[in-house]
Order: sequence, then structure tokens, then C-alpha cells
Amino acid sequence: MTTNWRISTFNGALLASYFIPTWLIVAFKIMISPMQGMYDRPNIAVALFISDYLHLSAPGTIRMAWLLAVGKLTVVAFFAVFVVLTTRASIRKAGGCDEALAFALTIGSVISFASMLMASKVGEVAALRLHATELMLMLGTAILLLVEPPFQSESAAETRATENRLTEPSDYPSARQNS
Repeated sequence: MTTNWRISTFNGALLASYFIPTWLIVAFKIMISPMQGMYDRPNIAVALFISDYLHLSAPGTIRMAWLLAVGKLTVVAFFAVFVVLTTRASIRKAGGCDEALAFALTIGSVISFASMLMASKVGEVAALRLHATELMLMLGTAILLLVEPPFQSESAAETRATENRLTEPSDYPSARQNS
């Protein structure tokens, strides 16, 4: 059975199926009602950190909430572009979708890491677990993306195997004469 899906691409698609609806709903809740959306369960650690440590007024908290929503919407947008690019086999095989995935993972990891640090500082254990889990999911996919070799078609692999057999010293006429 031949497949043209790399493990990192498949893992990225699974991540996109989680992060697109989850972070989109959270961002829309913030856009509809910034204060109520900020004190919702996924953002409670950020809201408590902003109110306890940064001592921002209500307009400052609303601006920070919108900034968080824009960051999450940016990650959602990059995941959506990644999913659209994976639908074309030629783009997927050439690795053209990896850049969108890398941007989504980078920005999402920064947001999750900052949220995890804020949850740790304010003592929100449930939020800490949520953000740590999201961060580990994204870092695992990023490691797969970095470590996995580029996609090779079967004909290219056969050509390389033939070239390797021809470059062995026993195949050269001079090596046969010396032995």
C-alpha cells in the first residue's frame, strides 16, 4: 500500500481538527464579550494574571483580550491554510504545506507557553494542565516536522538504490582486476 502522507502532515491535520474549532470558539467569545470571554475557562489564567499582576484597568484588560483573540485567530487561520494546502497531493508531496503548519505551531506554542506560565503564576491547576497539554501537542508535531525526512517517490528511491549499487567498488573494472 503506497501513501503520500507524511507522519507530520497527518499529525498536523489532527491538530488542526482540534485547534480550529476550539480556538475559534474561544476567540469569538472574546470578540462578542471581551470581559466575559476573558474570564471563560480556557482564558481564566490569563485574565487573573492581567488583573492581579499587571493591574490593568477595564479598557486595558479588554485590549489584552482582543490581542489574545487576534493571536488565536491567527493560529486558526494558519491551520486552515495548512488544511487547504494538504488537499492537493502535489503540494503535500512537495512539502508546500509545511510552512503554514510551522507558523501555526510557532505562534500557537508561544501563546500556550505564555498562558501556561500565567496559569502557574496565579495557581490555576486546571488551566495549567490545559495549556501544558496544548503546548506538548504542538511541540510534538514541530519535532516530527523537523526530524522527518522529505517525501520521496518510489521511482526516486529506486533510482538512488541503482546509483548506490553502481558506485560500489566491486562494480568497477579496476577493482575486479586487482583482486
